[in-house]
Parts: sequence; C-alpha cells; structure tokens
Amino acid sequence: MLNKRTATNALILIILAAYLAQQLLPDLQSQLLLPGLDYLQYSNEWYRLITVALTHGGLMHLGFNMYSLYILGTPIESAYGRNKFLIIFTVSLVTGSLASVFFNNGNFVSVGASGAVFGLFGAFLIVGKTIGADIREIAIIIGLNFVVGFILGGVDWRAHLGGLFGGALAAQLILLRRR
Repeated sequence: MLNKRTATNALILIILAAYLAQQLLPDLQSQLLLPGLDYLQYSNEWYRLITVALTHGGLMHLGFNMYSLYILGTPIESAYGRNKFLIIFTVSLVTGSLASVFFNNGNFVSVGASGAVFGLFGAFLIVGKTIGADIREIAIIIGLNFVVGFILGGVDWRAHLGGLFGGALAAQLILLRRR
C-alpha cells in the first residue's frame, strides 16, 4: 500500500512514527496535542496548531485518519502535485486547529489529523469533477461524518469544519492561480 514515494505516504509514515514514539515516550504526546486558547496564549506554543496531527486518541482513531488520508490524499496529490497537495494539507490543518482553538471553550484538548483530512474532503469537492468523482457522494460522506461525530460525541467538529473550509479555499485558490 505504501510502496510509492508520495507526500501522502510520507505524511502517513511520519504520523505513524510519531504515534509509535508517543507509545514509547508517553510524555511526548502532552507536548504535541492542541490545548485550548487560554493555554496557547499563556504558553506561546503555537507550533501545536500543526503538531496536533501527530497525536491520536488510540489505534482506531489513528487507523480511520490514516485510511482517510490515503484514500483522499492519493487522488488529490495526483491532481495537484506534491507541493500543492502539501499546501492544501497544511492550510487545512492550520485552519482546522484555529477553528478548534477559537470556537471551543478554553478548557479542552484536541488530538488528531482529522481537521487536515476534512480539508482534503473540501479539496476533493473542488477538484472532484476534473478527476471524475461524484461530488454528491463526497458531500454525503462529509455529512455522514459530521452526523457520526455529533452522535458519538467527543469529536471536535469545529476542527473538522475549519479544515473543510480551509481545504476547499486552498484548493480553489490553487486552481484559480493555474488559470
């Protein structure tokens, strides 16, 4: 599955390695996760807007995010190229993290790469027609993910929404720049 040298596969390997490192060094996770705005303003550890993608709340959470990253990242990277894919991923990650920090209450902790993954959903909506995807199916999957998040609870839907909008915006700006 991860035999090709792509940015998508590299991100998956980096996140998997970080998860393994956190299992071996449990204190490492507390240095990477995304705390609330109150803490960030006090600590000035804004790097956590990005390092949150290296943390996950267990193997199932990690598995879902890495599978989604592979399924979405592969065609988006193919359509946009490596560098532009990485821009979309990073913008999605940061906008997801910012939405999480600014729209959650001050006492929360967020983990995972799902803000960036939802950004890839947003990018897929933008580029979908040009790569032959059914936009309605993607919209349904996005909607189902939000519904499941609300039903299960403990899901940072604000990060998902921020990532979704950030990814769609980045993808659209890149397409406009191409023309």
